[in-house]
Amino acid sequence: MIQMLQAAKAAKGRVAALNTLQKNQALLAMADALLAQAPEILAANEADLAAARGTVPDVMLDRLLLTEGRIADMAEGIRQVAALPDPVGCQLQETEPRPGLHVQKISVPIGVIAIIYESRPNVTADAAALCLKSGNACILRCGKEALRSASAITAALKAGLVQAGVTADAVNLVQDGSRESARVLMTSPEYVDLLIPRGGAGLIRSCVENATVPCIATGTGICHVYVEKTANPEMALRIVENAKTSRPSVCNAEEVLLVDRAIAADFLPRLKALLVDERAAAGKPPVELRLDETAQQIIPGTPAGPDDFDTEFLDYILAVKCVDGVEDAIAHIAAHSTGHSDAIVTMDPMAAARFSQGVDSAAVYVNASTRFTDGGEFGLGCEIGISTQRLHARGPMGLREMTTYKYLVIGSGHVR
Repeated sequence: MIQMLQAAKAAKGRVAALNTLQKNQALLAMADALLAQAPEILAANEADLAAARGTVPDVMLDRLLLTEGRIADMAEGIRQVAALPDPVGCQLQETEPRPGLHVQKISVPIGVIAIIYESRPNVTADAAALCLKSGNACILRCGKEALRSASAITAALKAGLVQAGVTADAVNLVQDGSRESARVLMTSPEYVDLLIPRGGAGLIRSCVENATVPCIATGTGICHVYVEKTANPEMALRIVENAKTSRPSVCNAEEVLLVDRAIAADFLPRLKALLVDERAAAGKPPVELRLDETAQQIIPGTPAGPDDFDTEFLDYILAVKCVDGVEDAIAHIAAHSTGHSDAIVTMDPMAAARFSQGVDSAAVYVNASTRFTDGGEFGLGCEIGISTQRLHARGPMGLREMTTYKYLVIGSGHVR
């Protein structure tokens, strides 16, 4: 671990010195290497899947699964990052506090960025690409379930770097899956300039509570969709279905549905038919509806427990609550949301404006699915994570969020 940290620290100056053309050429070579080594990556992934089957829920296996299509998507994501403007060296601001004394605020790399993530091997490529384009060296630590896959991906990325004449130490993968390796990353400020945990609530809490290096909390997603009384029911059903079932194991999936009490008697039976009955008839996993007392009187389902409105299920489970209007919805979200992504479905511009102003989350939606909270969907290429905090970065963290700044002061013999 210490040797890897030292290598990354030694590499950060060389990575920071790369110009835009050099970084883009390296990224394109990394993308090509991913595709060229796809058979090795898929073989490693199958070994990870074989070891994980029977030990994790099926919905989590989907997070671990790689296919030729997903590898192609990873490569395309890297190419998209290469096509984006370079975030380094931008003049963010210029002032002249005294005649002839120019103070420029310039964007610069952060340095060595450590990312701790769990069972999504595609994060390996996304994180490496974003760090390289923003002039940072990176240290990656994945969950043990994905280690074979991440190792094969990293080997391909390093091959691309070497082919492009860039130090392979720009991208590093921790091979030790023990808690000790995570502790070292969290407590090595002499080597690590920023730590980004990307995963479940336990991982993020552990990093925030134990890290002595600067840490950005990326989000657990207790995401809400509120169906307001004027909502178009077909639109609402389409949004709720997408937010819950398109990929329930990700952080931008809906976990809580709030329904205006005024339309609950009409809307909830249609919801159950769509998410439970029709999915079961089609051979798809039905959604388990965990209902508050009002909803239980309208449709059958599982009575909601005391923790169901504070749980990131990451599964085909949806907590359902009836509320008395937009203010009640805002109050519920304020009490239970993790500040990730929350949505309203409405035809009332006043309700949309009040919800948008009153809900304090990184992403607030009007008549759209929470599943759009993603760096690629927001035009950032890909993202390092979704920040739910307020300082330095919030929401999908793309290239700009991977930089800091310094002041360049240019004078002509000025003294104070």
